[in-house]
Amino acid sequence: MARWIVDGMNVIGSRPDGWWRDRPAAMRRLVAELERLADEGEDVTVVFEAKPRDPPRSDRIGVEFARRGGRDAADDEIARLVASDPDPASLRVVTSDRGLGARVRKHGAEVVGAAQLRRRLDELAAR
Repeated sequence: MARWIVDGMNVIGSRPDGWWRDRPAAMRRLVAELERLADEGEDVTVVFEAKPRDPPRSDRIGVEFARRGGRDAADDEIARLVASDPDPASLRVVTSDRGLGARVRKHGAEVVGAAQLRRRLDELAAR
C-alpha cells in the first residue's frame, strides 16, 4: 500500500473555484475529500503552510502544518518528511510543484500531480 503525502495548498490551488476567498474553508473541504481516500484503505497525510485560527482536523488522515512560516514552508516540511522516512519509496507525494517533485524523487518517492489526485477524489465522490 502506498502512503500519500499531499501538498495541500498546491492541490487546492489547482482548481480556480474561489478557494482564495476562504482559505480555511478550502482546507477543510480538501481534508474531507482526502478522508474518502483513507476510507479506501490509503494512508494519507496533508501538509499545509500556516495554521489558520480554525484549522482542519481529522481522525482518519494526518493533518500537518509547516513548522516555520514563509514561502515554500510546506514544501520544506514535505521534503523533510520524505527524507526522514524509513521507506521513502513507498511514498506518493502529490504536488505539481517541479522543485518539490525533484527534491522528493531524489529520495525515491513517487510524484503524483495535483490534477491526477483531483480526478481520483472526484471518482470517489461520485460513488
